[in-house]
Amino acid sequence: MSSETKGATGLTGRYAIALYGLADSANKLDKVAEDLKTMRQMIQESAELRRVIASPVLSRGDQVKAMGALCAKAGMDELTGNFVGTVAQNRRLFALEGMIKAFLEVLSRSRGEATAQVISAKELSSAQINAVSDVLKKAVGTKVSVEPLVDETLLGGMIVKVGSRMVDSSLKTKLQQLHLSMKGIG
Repeated sequence: MSSETKGATGLTGRYAIALYGLADSANKLDKVAEDLKTMRQMIQESAELRRVIASPVLSRGDQVKAMGALCAKAGMDELTGNFVGTVAQNRRLFALEGMIKAFLEVLSRSRGEATAQVISAKELSSAQINAVSDVLKKAVGTKVSVEPLVDETLLGGMIVKVGSRMVDSSLKTKLQQLHLSMKGIG
């Protein structure tokens, strides 16, 4: 096992490593990563797509057709479409988001990058993402690829997760801490 794929385990890891090997040999790592990020965003934004992915009622063929049509409509690379089709054919769509995450982690490790999840109350602009990336690069000491997520319940601020480290500067957490400290006073 090569050093860049070391650490990816389980079902999602095996699929991610296989896709990484195929994409690397075809010189399509960036395109596949972009396609997978698009797929992840579509899954997160569409309840209907999540139902297609999770439905035990839909036949294997229907899931393969649906995912194939989705990949084609989104203009995804043939390699990405074939991968998603194989996942559907093997009845593993329930683990697709985990496979995407594992692939992106393997890609980041192979490039010597760290991946940071940045959760904010509102969608960050590209300038804000670049600013966060620059600060994290200085703190971590390596290039950081930022994965922005939105959680409107945070009210303000953000939560940053890099590896096993987490910094929570969200307004929601600060209010909870204030509430707990006020209980202690009374």
